[in-house]
Formats: sequence, structure tokens, C-alpha cells
Amino acid sequence: MSFQEDCVRFGDQLTRLVDAGIPVKEAAAAIGLPRQRCYAILRAVGRPVGKSRGRAGTADPQLIVTVYGETGSISAAARASGVAHSVARRILVAEGLVGSERIRPKGKPEAKRRCLELIAEGWSTTRAAREVGVNERTARDWRQGIRHSSNRRIHPDGRVVDYTRHTVYKQSVTSATCDDTTRPTISDRYLSVEDRIALADGLLVKDSLRTIATRIGKNVSTVSREIRRRSIDGRYLPYQADRAASAARARPKQSKLVRNTVLREAVEEGLSRKLSPEQISHRLRRDFPDDESMRVSHETIYQALYFQARGGLKKEVQQALRAGRGRRKQQWKPDERTHRFVDPMIMISDRPAEALDRAVPGHWEGDLVRHEALCNRAEVRDLRRCAVAAA
Repeated sequence: MSFQEDCVRFGDQLTRLVDAGIPVKEAAAAIGLPRQRCYAILRAVGRPVGKSRGRAGTADPQLIVTVYGETGSISAAARASGVAHSVARRILVAEGLVGSERIRPKGKPEAKRRCLELIAEGWSTTRAAREVGVNERTARDWRQGIRHSSNRRIHPDGRVVDYTRHTVYKQSVTSATCDDTTRPTISDRYLSVEDRIALADGLLVKDSLRTIATRIGKNVSTVSREIRRRSIDGRYLPYQADRAASAARARPKQSKLVRNTVLREAVEEGLSRKLSPEQISHRLRRDFPDDESMRVSHETIYQALYFQARGGLKKEVQQALRAGRGRRKQQWKPDERTHRFVDPMIMISDRPAEALDRAVPGHWEGDLVRHEALCNRAEVRDLRRCAVAAA
């Protein structure tokens, strides 16, 4: 259908909707036309909508100069006078307040350097980005030290936002490719390069594993597992072990239950028999003793189940687990537990000595004495004290 036919067919209806206070966007959806075409129809029938921005002939140069002198922003001056940014800029150029040509550096490295210089001089990120001709978000990333690579944003702390895979993860950095100033700090739950060097030194002097673990502040099982996994031909090389551990650390990859369909079917069969994930993990070792591909930890099974529960399979997960729980139970650490009382507990062994002879009325155990008196087992001296306390 041509534009003239749309004007004849929808012009009156669209005008009535707009005059009734309905936005053009909702009116366009009601009659089934694109919003921009509705704007064009309204302009054609003599009912334009929206506030048109003024031109250079209708602008107020004095207002633009005043606002620019107060804010230093061309955009603010353009908004205050109701004209376009280019119109306000032409007026400021004519007044000699803005240069006729924008000094835009050539190339991203030069633009980045110039943008950071302007920000250091006190310019806002938006104004500096407009001055060098880049997006505001790009200038903000430069200011924060964020790098871009293959549709990824790499933060200075090693956090990587991958927009292709829609994942966020920590970038694994090997010890051989970075020094102490550029190597990101990792969690204390992992062994550091210094810990592995101390472990190797301990093995050279033939210290016990418990002595080495105490020296580096780790559990003896952690040391034993590290030596068993990272040793090559009976020799433990700390730097090579650190590189291997960094490469094997968590990264964006498919779960083992997703890659191995045979293993997934075995896990599903165990869940259908109401076996716990830990029982399934041990059972697979017994059923497939020579097949390393049929190994899965119970934590991997739990993570797969709870991830599906977040995706809308909560009922199926509750039927799969014997506990009937669709989400992981929160584990409280000793220092995170909420105490019953706000004030700290006072032990009975800390009571003062004057409470033993009951010489002060406040230390009389009146309720206990009265109870014993009802059972005919109280002394006369205690009954008299009860009577005094009751009075």
C-alpha cells in the first residue's frame, strides 16, 4: 500500500487517537503501522507531533553563550535554547568560544591517550568522549582500565565478561607470563607460587608432609594431593605445577554430564532409583573400574540438578533427589551464625562469691525455695527469707 493510501485510510483515525492524548507509539501499535510511518502521516495531514528543534535563525545566541560559559557544555547550551547540537556549536564558533575544527586524534591509541589526558584535566567522561570522537562507554572503559578483545571485556582484576558465550569468569594467568605486579591475586583456597616453592624445598630436605603443610598453612591432604597430581616422574617442579594448575582452573567449558551422554544416562538411571549423588559417584567407580570417562563427583551432579532447577525444572529436581529439595541448603560458617541472645553469655562459674552465701536479697533463689517448700523439703531459714522477699 502506498503512502498516499495510508494517509487517506489512517489519517483521520490516527489524528483522533493523538488528539485524545494517546502516544504515537501506542496509536501505531493499535492500527498496525510502524511508528515512523505514523509520524510521517501526521505531518502529511497537518498534525505534526513533537517539539521541533530550532534552527540557527531562530536560536538565541545570547542564551547559548551564557549557558556554555556556565557549564562548558555545548549539549547543555543546545538543550537550554531548544536547538540542535550542531546549531549551538556553529553559534559558539562564530562567537570565538569554540574552535572551528575539532582536534580529534587519529587512531585508537592516540584517542585513548588524549581522552585520558582530558579526564585528568577535569573533563567529564561524556565531554572527553565527544571531544575525541568515541563512545562514552569506550571512554569509561579506558578510564577504568578495561580492555576489549574478541567480544570480551577484560577487567584489571582478571574478570572477563564474554558476550559471545554469555559467561563471566576469571582469566587464568600463568606464572611464566606475568610478574608480581601484573599477576592477579587468587583465593587463599588455592596454592600460590610461594607455597609450591616452599613445598618443593621441603621435599628436597625430606620433611614430612605434615611439617610442610604446617609451614605453608594448608591442610596435609592438600599437600598430599598436590604432590600426587603435579609430580612428573617422581619429581615436583613448582613453576611447572603452578602453570598446570592455572590451566586446569575453572574456565568457560561444558559440563562433563553435557559432553558425555553415556555418563549422563548412568546418572539419570541412578537418580531414578532414588540413589543420592554421592552413592551414584561411588557406584560408577565400582561398575566401571577401568573407564576413567565414567567418573563424576557428587558435587558435579548437584550443580547440574540445581542449575536445571533455576531454569524451571524445580518439580523434576525435587522428584530426583531423596531430600525433595529444589535448591541448595545454605551452609553457615561458625562466624556467620546468628546467636540467640544479643549480649554475650555469662557462665555460672563467673558468678561472684557473695552469691554463694545468699547474703544479698538479689541473690536469693526465691522461686526455687518456694518450690521446695511446697514439697516439704525447705529449711525454716529459707522459708523466712522467702517471706521477707515476698513482703
